[in-house]
Amino acid sequence: MTQKARPVADQSLDFALLQQSAARHAGRNRQALLWLLGLLTLLAGSVVALLLYLNNFEEEEAARRRAADAQWLEQSVQFHFRRLEDDLLVLARQAVLQGADTPQPFSPSTLQGGLLWREPGVLLSNGWIAAGQLSDLRVGPERWQIDRGAHPENTQALAIMQTTTEGLRRSAYAGVMLRADGTSTDLVWLAVPFFDRGQFAGNYLAAVSLKRALAALVPDWFTQDHSVQLLPVDPGGGAGAQPDNTAYRVALNLPGTDLFLQVALTSAQPATVPRIFFLVALLFLLGMLVALYALRRDFVKRQQVQALLRAQVALRTAMENSVTIGLRAWDLQGRILYVNDAFARMVGYSASELTGLSTPFPYWPLQQHDALGRVHESIMAQGTQGEGVEVQFQHRSGHLIDVLIHEAPLNTAAGVQVGWMSSVLDISERKRAQRMAAAQQEKLEASGRLVAVGEVASTLAHELNQPLGALSSFANGLLNRLHDHSISLPELLPVVERMARLADRAGGIIRRVNDFARRREMSRQRLDLVTLVQRVLTSAASGAEVPTDWAAPDRPIWVDADELLLEHLMNNLISNAQHWAAQESLRLQGAQVWLDVRPDNAQGMAVLSVADTGPGVSEDALDTIFNAFVSRKEGGMGMGLAICRSIVEAHHGRIEVGRDALLGGARFTVFLPLADLQDKS
Repeated sequence: MTQKARPVADQSLDFALLQQSAARHAGRNRQALLWLLGLLTLLAGSVVALLLYLNNFEEEEAARRRAADAQWLEQSVQFHFRRLEDDLLVLARQAVLQGADTPQPFSPSTLQGGLLWREPGVLLSNGWIAAGQLSDLRVGPERWQIDRGAHPENTQALAIMQTTTEGLRRSAYAGVMLRADGTSTDLVWLAVPFFDRGQFAGNYLAAVSLKRALAALVPDWFTQDHSVQLLPVDPGGGAGAQPDNTAYRVALNLPGTDLFLQVALTSAQPATVPRIFFLVALLFLLGMLVALYALRRDFVKRQQVQALLRAQVALRTAMENSVTIGLRAWDLQGRILYVNDAFARMVGYSASELTGLSTPFPYWPLQQHDALGRVHESIMAQGTQGEGVEVQFQHRSGHLIDVLIHEAPLNTAAGVQVGWMSSVLDISERKRAQRMAAAQQEKLEASGRLVAVGEVASTLAHELNQPLGALSSFANGLLNRLHDHSISLPELLPVVERMARLADRAGGIIRRVNDFARRREMSRQRLDLVTLVQRVLTSAASGAEVPTDWAAPDRPIWVDADELLLEHLMNNLISNAQHWAAQESLRLQGAQVWLDVRPDNAQGMAVLSVADTGPGVSEDALDTIFNAFVSRKEGGMGMGLAICRSIVEAHHGRIEVGRDALLGGARFTVFLPLADLQDKS
């Protein structure tokens, strides 16, 4: 908060520290005098240094300008050479698409290229060489064979260029080319590779005249004050300013070449020494002398006040650092006067950012501005009660903070209230724990209800489909024959009996599913798993797009289980396998589902596995495939495999999923406990 200086005559807050500070005033005055003398010495040295600086300023400015001009020219050359590479890449693509295996002639009208492509005399020769013809000396543009055989270094440089384009998959240069007598030309070769579907298809080659290229790229206004020279090698040992301080050298950075541009000023530059800057600086320095004198007079007066305030600040700082509760002070108009570090950390803003702000404060959530405004007005009018006020603040990062606020009047020494002092306690962890406990309980209850309802609905829909469909078929057929008077009483009797059995079966399904959903006791009986599989396969074979094959064991496999639930388990696994095998059969021939039943006496388990030729289960889906409402089928409910797992676990077994080594698709394996051997008859 903003601190006001207390009059020296007020001794109500004189601590021992204040007396000690006053005793040291004389020593500090001497130190201040030494500091002022040092500043005067520094001022004189600054004037001398400024003169020396102005003498060197013009030379440094000229050197900076030469460097900037050279770097600008280098960037311009780089840009146009990259554009030329893009133009040649277009021609390479056209050559591959047209199946060209001979060099393509240079034609400026082939495409709308860049400046180097359009400028006459820059490209001396160009053409396409396919990947299989790189080593053929008879293939290539016309000048290619000439430069390749002119000098051994040319041959080596061109070979390295082709190897670079294929190995590094980028454009490369070679040059400069040498004549037969070893003298340098201004010619470099550019190779642009083309890769078709990841395979190297060949290079598009172009011979570039550097002198013609520079003549086209350097503007006239640049040559009025500069001379540009192309250096095939660097005689100075590197880029940068030259010893005569009139030229600047930069590298062209064309991969595969060692070329440099040297830019030199050809006309004298006007004097640019800012003498007026020196006069202004000198005026400011003189003003500083006057200000130092005034500060010296004011310094002694302020020292006494600072000594009093220093003791208060030290005491208050120690008190603030010892607490972790946020402290905030504001005036009667609602403007923040002070916050401590704990409050600043709580809301994510620094104390300097918050001091002086009025409502709405930045740590108020946007959607709660109206509510917090009413709370703020209530606090400003009457403070807080003994239990405090619970509100939410928003951290600078965006997350909400639950806080408990207590307010107390902020009074002066005369007892006049000037504002309010707040203590702010972060209760976010307590509130978060309460909310998480309530939400978790609600989720558990909702999940339990949804899973039970989903299991009942999915099982009823699946199991009742067959008996109700059969009942509908028998009823329609019976009605048709009754209307036609083509059925006798002896023929009618077995049809009605069959319909009655189907109705009883549907009722039994409803009772079993209802008992299973309510976790009642299942109707367990000793079953031959082989006979049950045979019956399920016979029922599933009608209308199935993908056949289900199996090898029946030569002896029964006995389990204690609920027949209807096991039948539902097998129907669900077989229908899933047939569905995914049929989906995959669009690209594979011979879609197949294989069912295997065998006893595992070592573990005391009956093993039932269903495999298919479908796409299988991905690694990402393995952890969630048996979860409720998770389905990979279009329009699926996501309850089939969840019900299968519930049925298996209700029989004290387990179900696993993996990839079948033979068919390549998914393989679901069910382990059910074998019936006791003593109970066999």
